[in-house]
Amino acid sequence: MRIHTDESIKATVREKYGAAARRVVEGTRSGCCGSSANGGGCDPITSDLYSADETSCLPEDAVLASLGCGNPTALAELRAGETVLDLGSGGGIDVLLSAKRVGPTGKAYGLDMTDEMLALARANQLKAGVSNVEFLKGDIENIPLPDRTVDVIISNCVVNLAADKRRVLAEAFRVLKPGGRLAISDIVVRGEIPDAVRESMQLWVGCIAGALSEDEFATILAESGFAEASIEPTRMYEFEDARAFLQDSGVDTEVLAQEIGGRVMGAFIRATKPA
Repeated sequence: MRIHTDESIKATVREKYGAAARRVVEGTRSGCCGSSANGGGCDPITSDLYSADETSCLPEDAVLASLGCGNPTALAELRAGETVLDLGSGGGIDVLLSAKRVGPTGKAYGLDMTDEMLALARANQLKAGVSNVEFLKGDIENIPLPDRTVDVIISNCVVNLAADKRRVLAEAFRVLKPGGRLAISDIVVRGEIPDAVRESMQLWVGCIAGALSEDEFATILAESGFAEASIEPTRMYEFEDARAFLQDSGVDTEVLAQEIGGRVMGAFIRATKPA
């Protein structure tokens, strides 16, 4: 049973990612998605996700503020002229990469609830000299765009942070055009995750405690109206990885790493809104 309220989850997530943005602005390296982020360390979840070719054309602060678990822009097969929406856009790395892929006839929106991240993303947009981008403030449970306006929705390790994932996916379905595509990277679990992990707010903002199972994700996608859903593992976190992202979370790291090693994975989730 979840012991945290929607409001407490949102407030903690906002504070954690606001602090991450401030560290970038202050010139200290951003932490990663996992629990070690609060100490400025890095864990296996966010490492080595982008190629040098991709990051070489981006402002350094956009790269430093990246807190994802995948590279949805590389997997989403974006096309020239499409409109893309990134849910939980952070410092803007995936929005800027998407804008390049859809070209001047397309558009990339970024949606984030954290003022510090939005300010950082807009500064990165100016540094990159990209005009076909717009950053919006709001919650991913209530997307501030009209129905049927977006061709592709991407997201990078953010859906797991939402308290009401069913609402998030229903909103994604609403704003997609018929035939539109959902293409997100996220943390997904296989099997049972111990209550001590599920109940840890530190591990919720660390992308683990709030993660859906493969079956839960597939069920919610179908109930939201999506078709052709698939969940493709991109990175499996084994014992040593689990030790790293459980570090400093206040749980018994050695015991729980044995229990969840091999059960937590980065995955690429695809689905389509029927035409």
